[in-house]
Amino acid sequence: MKKVIALVGILAISWFLVNNPLANTYVSTLQENSVAVTADSLYTTISDKAKEYEKKPIDAKLDPVWKAIPGLNGLKVNVDASYKKMKKQKKFAEQKLVFQQVKPQITLADLPPAPIYKGNPDKETVSFIINVAWGNEFLPDILATLKKHHVKASFFMEGRWVQKNPDLAKMIAEAGHELGNHSYTHPDMSKISSSKIHEEIVKTNDVIEATTGEQVTLLAPPSGYFNNEVVKIADQQKLKTVIWSVDTIDWQKPSPDTLLKRVLGKIHNGALILMHPTEVTTNSLERLIIEIENKGYKIDTVSDMLSEERESVNTKK
Repeated sequence: MKKVIALVGILAISWFLVNNPLANTYVSTLQENSVAVTADSLYTTISDKAKEYEKKPIDAKLDPVWKAIPGLNGLKVNVDASYKKMKKQKKFAEQKLVFQQVKPQITLADLPPAPIYKGNPDKETVSFIINVAWGNEFLPDILATLKKHHVKASFFMEGRWVQKNPDLAKMIAEAGHELGNHSYTHPDMSKISSSKIHEEIVKTNDVIEATTGEQVTLLAPPSGYFNNEVVKIADQQKLKTVIWSVDTIDWQKPSPDTLLKRVLGKIHNGALILMHPTEVTTNSLERLIIEIENKGYKIDTVSDMLSEERESVNTKK
């Protein structure tokens, strides 16, 4: 009999909880509070963990050996955006973290005029500097290989060459590659007057823009010969002076294996890799791209490599 009475009591209480509005409101409130506590706990977790993923921005600087070194954006977790991506599952997930980049206080633009030999050592990007004053017969194949592998390079063109080969210059521009200034007549720019330096730079800028519609922002002095006057005058024309940190020495006609060994043995974050439209470069380029990318580097234009933008916000980089 006691068991029957107990069972009836339980059924009555259950009926009351299900059908009584006040009871339903109470239960709903408890559920909502439980969800809110879980959500608040997730938000707190993201906020606490955010510091583990933070990367401080790196200021651009003048190095006594490498001269101008670009800065690099920092990273921080956008807690609100990350929370919105995780709240449905109500649990922390590293792959759903949302990052935002933080600008450094000092950028290349803040530094006095100085040559640039390489990018920021924490940026896993390299660039091809392709100086063009000859080698027309190799350019179509080089462009085809770059296109096949979705790689953008920086072609520094002699002004005199552009005037003689406008169709090739346009082909390079239309393929989406960066164009740069390689002087007009290919002189040793460290041994000419200030007025001649100015003429070589301005005349080349003008002919490139007239031919391709592109305004250049970079100067690669022929053979890497320059002095402070070259850098200063280039800066007055809003051009950064770039040299290189890895040289293929392709003009000496090494074997493809020698060229690959030479480059891959010296590759590094921020490498500026010098090459020309030669037969060995044409025959080595595909393998070079594949090997460089297999090492974890991105290949991009010089301007993109020198920018403060991080190529990846992967938490492991």
